[in-house]
Amino acid sequence: MTITHASFVTLPVTDQDRALRFYTEVLGFQVTADLDVPQGRWLQVAPEGAQTVFTLSGPGMGDFEPGSARGIMLVTTDVHADCARLAEAGVSVQGPDDLPWGRMASFRDPDGNGLMLLTEAHG
Repeated sequence: MTITHASFVTLPVTDQDRALRFYTEVLGFQVTADLDVPQGRWLQVAPEGAQTVFTLSGPGMGDFEPGSARGIMLVTTDVHADCARLAEAGVSVQGPDDLPWGRMASFRDPDGNGLMLLTEAHG
């Protein structure tokens, strides 16, 4: 096997514009693609410099159930500060909790897709 990385993760959403506002304005992601294709709108976002992007898949872009994505881990250098920013934006956050691998919190996007924040433990 010569796999080097994941190209994209699909996040099924009901309203791409609403999802775009959340991922860019709340999470600070950047738009990497916003194209009209025969099946609909191909919309991708990512943290600056990330190798893997997130496809905000709207109606007509596959057989995906909005809100069904789970366990998407976002690594951050300061989980506490990011949790505070999410709370200020009206996002319900669980945690952060101390775990053997670091400090972790969880939240959902406007469609219910489950995301986690992790500040990795050193050592």
